[in-house]
Amino acid sequence: MAEQQTADAPQALKPATDAMTLLVAAVIVHDRETDRVVLLQRGPRAKFAQGMWDLPVGKSEPGEPITETAVRELKEETGLVVAPEALRLAHVIHGARGVEAPNGFLTVVFAAHEWSGDPVNAEPDKHAEVRWFPTATIPENFVPTTASALTRYLTGGPDVSLDSWA
Repeated sequence: MAEQQTADAPQALKPATDAMTLLVAAVIVHDRETDRVVLLQRGPRAKFAQGMWDLPVGKSEPGEPITETAVRELKEETGLVVAPEALRLAHVIHGARGVEAPNGFLTVVFAAHEWSGDPVNAEPDKHAEVRWFPTATIPENFVPTTASALTRYLTGGPDVSLDSWA
């Protein structure tokens, strides 16, 4: 017998495709013993910020939990493997608009203090370089939103930053 829908039953909502906010995950791989972090330099064929340094970061796939996005993107870009349960929330960036996100983006930045593997440039078509940086010598040529998130994480600053809202 088919289930009948009543006025009290929840109805499926259509996706708000006209106002979708892009969901993104970034990972700060922080070696606390040596006080260094893994960064990547965007290559000449990157979709934006060519030549700039950045955290390992990428877009969430439909139906993918944000922790899985972080784990997947980190491995795809750097070869490093992190367990989802080892991720710690470090920062949230809410942008009003972006290069690939005209309707805004939300970047959830995680910190990882446990991983396996050594960083490699696993996507040489997108990145020029992947390597460790001492936290005292973070490059100045850094994507502003993730640079701010990294700085705030390292200094214990605010957990949320807004971009392009004013």
